[in-house]
Amino acid sequence: MTTLAGRPAGAGVRPRRRAGRRIGATAAAAVLLLVAVLASLALGSKPLPPAEVWHALVAPDGGEASTIVRELRVPRTLLGLLVGPALALAGLLLQALTRNPLAEPRILGVSAGASLGVVLAIAVFGIGTLAGYVWFGIVGALLAGLLVYGIANRAREGASPVTLALVGVALDASLGATVVALLTIDARTFEEYRFWVVGALTGRDAGVAAQVAPFVLAGVLLAAFAARGLDALALGDDVARGLGHRVGLVRLAGGAGAVLLTGAAVAATGPIAFVGLAVPHLARALVGADHRWALAVAALLGPALLLAADVIGRLVAPPGEVPAGIVTALLGAPLLVVLIRRARVVTA
Repeated sequence: MTTLAGRPAGAGVRPRRRAGRRIGATAAAAVLLLVAVLASLALGSKPLPPAEVWHALVAPDGGEASTIVRELRVPRTLLGLLVGPALALAGLLLQALTRNPLAEPRILGVSAGASLGVVLAIAVFGIGTLAGYVWFGIVGALLAGLLVYGIANRAREGASPVTLALVGVALDASLGATVVALLTIDARTFEEYRFWVVGALTGRDAGVAAQVAPFVLAGVLLAAFAARGLDALALGDDVARGLGHRVGLVRLAGGAGAVLLTGAAVAATGPIAFVGLAVPHLARALVGADHRWALAVAALLGPALLLAADVIGRLVAPPGEVPAGIVTALLGAPLLVVLIRRARVVTA
């Protein structure tokens, strides 16, 4: 059936439905994030009613509730709002750049670079505070990313997805071995490092969030710049060039964004598993392969998942806590299995 203009009768219905679905998924992700933020401020070993949380935020009186909210829960919530999007966006960028659905922030050796930077800060420079060795973690991540790209770019086919992945995995193994070697010969460094490497939001003050915020912002801007080009890259380099995209520039922007986001997140909280792997799959399942929509939804779901994991870690064994990195691994693994099974059913 066609209209008088010769177009199929339902030609405009499907795009409208797709747009409506994407808007609905984005709104739902925003609501989930809001709930996670409220839970992060209200729940813990001492639960607080919403009225007390609000009063502590807008009119602190120096009481116990104000101290708990402003000095303990606000800093870790802010950090979760930075690290969650950083890990999710980095994972999505890396999966697009390497065309590997299993890619995540470790694949370019960036996490290992951050770990080595932290270990050197402790072992060589004697720095014993998180605010001090965050910078070393960021520099280590950036240097690792530059090294991977430099080596891959010298290959015959240039910095192709396969070359980047292979060089990144090799560098990750080498830097990881170096970290282990340094830890085995210095017990003091190991004692400091083990509290960082587990991956957690606790123990970080607002200053740490302020330190990493510029790097996260720069990474988000680069991801937004590369988004449309990533859609074209999914069709192949030749097609992307034919559509007018500068493939090298898109790869450079996406890779630099992933390195900045990963370096900032890992330096601040330590390596946190599965956020960068599972959230991109969930975002694409909700809004499709359009990277502009997927990046927006991932930026909302990443902090929602991380803050939810942090809250669960506070509640499962009070008055102690389970680090968020352990909870995300426990939550992320079954979530990823469900998403993969769902994808198989759909493609079948």
